[in-house]
Amino acid sequence: MGDTVQMPFTETRPVPEAPIEPVCCAPASREAIGTDEAERLARLLKAVADPARLRLVSLVAAHADLEACVCDLTEPLGLSQPTVSHHLKVLVDAGILTRDKRGTWAYYRLVPGALGSLAERVLGL
Repeated sequence: MGDTVQMPFTETRPVPEAPIEPVCCAPASREAIGTDEAERLARLLKAVADPARLRLVSLVAAHADLEACVCDLTEPLGLSQPTVSHHLKVLVDAGILTRDKRGTWAYYRLVPGALGSLAERVLGL
């Protein structure tokens, strides 16, 4: 009689699935800002993109009632009054501060929510 040859164990493996192609053009999950809003936000960002103006916003926010007189803002910055007034005007024009003239002095106040909603409007956070 003949010899029997034992066949080696044959392993069965699952057939791999076809690779999933990455999606390169996913649809937007929210509406992007429009041209007018982008221009308005760019002015806001430009206004706070200066160290002196950032300090001014911080100084006004540090005062009671979030309001400060221009006379309180020149010395901490170490800048002349006309330079400080220029920076304050940029912040007022951008809608970050309001200006209230009382006699010979101008008082500046933070506009509620002017900076707080920036991330929400730009990034949707």
